[in-house]
Amino acid sequence: MQKTTINKKKYCYFCHNNINFIDFKDTQTIQRFTSSYAKIVPRKRSGVCSSHQRKLETAIKRARFMALLPYTK
Repeated sequence: MQKTTINKKKYCYFCHNNINFIDFKDTQTIQRFTSSYAKIVPRKRSGVCSSHQRKLETAIKRARFMALLPYTK
């Protein structure tokens, strides 16, 4: 017997919640898109659209530089 999985359609968190600007100081939201090892989660896994993924990436990098998020755990 083969297992069949039903993949649920992923949607962009930021488009769905009508968020245009991703603030690097909003660490609660940004941490959702980092893995347990503090790596940036890829688009395929997070479901974020390409334009928001680029904005999210810069926000995470800025938050790391300002010591709001860790580089590694």
